[in-house]
This record gives sequence, C-alpha cells and structure tokens, in this order.
Amino acid sequence: MLAYVGARLIQAVPVLVLASLVIFGFIRLIPGDPALTLAGQNATTEQIEALRHRFGLDRPLVAQYLTWISHAARGDLGVSYISDRPVADLIRQRIPATIQLALGSVLVMLLIGGPIGVLAAIRPRNPFMRLVGIIIAIALATPTFWLGLLFILYFSVSRHWLPASGYVSFVESPVDAATHLLLPALTLGTYGTAVLIRFLSTSISDALQADYVRVAYAKGLRERSVVIRHALQVALPPVVTIMAIQFGQLLGGAVVTESVFGWPGLGRLILDAIGNRDYLVVQSTMLLFVTIFIALNVAADVVYALLDPRIRFG
Repeated sequence: MLAYVGARLIQAVPVLVLASLVIFGFIRLIPGDPALTLAGQNATTEQIEALRHRFGLDRPLVAQYLTWISHAARGDLGVSYISDRPVADLIRQRIPATIQLALGSVLVMLLIGGPIGVLAAIRPRNPFMRLVGIIIAIALATPTFWLGLLFILYFSVSRHWLPASGYVSFVESPVDAATHLLLPALTLGTYGTAVLIRFLSTSISDALQADYVRVAYAKGLRERSVVIRHALQVALPPVVTIMAIQFGQLLGGAVVTESVFGWPGLGRLILDAIGNRDYLVVQSTMLLFVTIFIALNVAADVVYALLDPRIRFG
C-alpha cells in the first residue's frame, strides 16, 4: 500500500509543475502593469521603473518563474505588491472562510444528493423522481452567479428569511454562522448535488443488476439490506472519486459565489488581486487550489484502493 501511495505522489509532482507553469503564463497575459497600478496614472517613468525593479518585474520571465516556484516550494509565497504583506498571511487569513463554505457545500451535496440518488436508483419510475430529473437538468444548466442572485432575491429580499451577504465564524456564533452560510452553500453545492444524484443513481442501478444482488433478493433479504450491504458498497468507490473532484471544483466555484455573497474567502482575494494586478497573490492562491485538488485526487485514489484491493494489486 505504501508503494502505491508513493507512486501516486510521484505522479502528482510533474502535474503540479505543469500547473504552476500554466498559472504563471496565463497571469502574465493579464493586461496591465502592477507597477503602474500601484504608482498611479500620474507617476513618472522613473517611479514606475523603480517599482518594477523592486518587484523583480524587470527580470526575464524565466528568472521570475524560477524565483517564485523555488521560494514557494520552501513555503515562501512572497509579498503582496499592494498591501506589502506576506501572501501566506493573506491566505491564512482568508482560508477558514473558504473551507467553511466548501464544507457547507459538501454537506448540502451529501444530505440532499445522497438520499435522492439512492431513491432514484431503486424507484426510477416514481413520478417524484421524474420531477427530480427535470430539476437536475435545470441545476446543471444554471450558472452559479445567476442561481445565487435568485436565492438572494427570494430568501433575502422577498421573504427576509436569510441574510443576503456577510460571514460569521462558527467559533464566534454557530447559529449566526449557519444562517449566513446556508445561501452560499446551497448556491455552490447545487451543481455538485445534481452531479452526485445522477452519478450515484447510475452506479447503484448498475449494481442492482448484478447476479449476486439477485441472489440476495432470492434469499429473502429486505430491499434496504440489499441496497446498503451489497449495491451501495459496490457503487461507493467511484462516488469517492466524484466527491473528491467535486470538492476541488467547489474551491474554484467559490470565486464566483464569494463575489455574489460578499464572502471574505480566497475567491474574493483572487478577484481583488486580479483587479490590482497583484501577480504573487493570484499565482500563489491558484497554485494552492491546484495543490489541494491534486491532493484530494490522490487521497481519493488511496481510498478507492482500500475499498477495492484490485486497484493496488492490479
């Protein structure tokens, strides 16, 4: 098992390096000059060049990349051009809000998508399941920002049930935190819930067609026991992979959701940094997202291997 984990980690290294190159290259394509943004429109050429030299922007791109990635590998993410604060401190300050939002969205996926996915597999012709299928199609086609605005208009503006924006930590007040978290978590988790329902129902439906499941029914086992003990165990490993991918996508989707709800997480940090041409903040935060995504996929593969020994011994 250790050899399998080691091999997966080694395979992840070139992916991470390639991702860092893509991130660095695309950010350099953003129009604008950080030195000009910081100095202002009335700054002299000498002042702008001094700032470019201070930030190392006058160096060749290869040298800038090697400096950034070598420092990042040691945990040094650099200093923000705008706030003059270490990027690691900015990320450390914002990441609890993003994790809270991502975990809330995963909870929405599991609490809603899990039971409905199982029900859709064992009762596919139920009229309610047909309605669910229509809702899933709509959820998959609806942009996140538009769904968030609809939730705000109905639950906050029209009904006054939930706050339209703001963030409260669970450490400060669990009740207020849950109240402020509900709409953003629903918005961010809706797409993943639809994916989970569709994937889980398909996996369980396939498992229910297996011969050993028919034998279990022939032995007189109740439907609940057959689904939980047999079908669900077979369908679970692929679902683990899907959940890991969806969690990684939640981090990326948080950029839009946090902007709609005024959520002070890493998504808002990236948007503000892009507007200010704060290269190091954007690069380091996006690299963190990619690292988390890769780590989740490696963890999912390990869990998959634990659930199915054929993977690690195949």
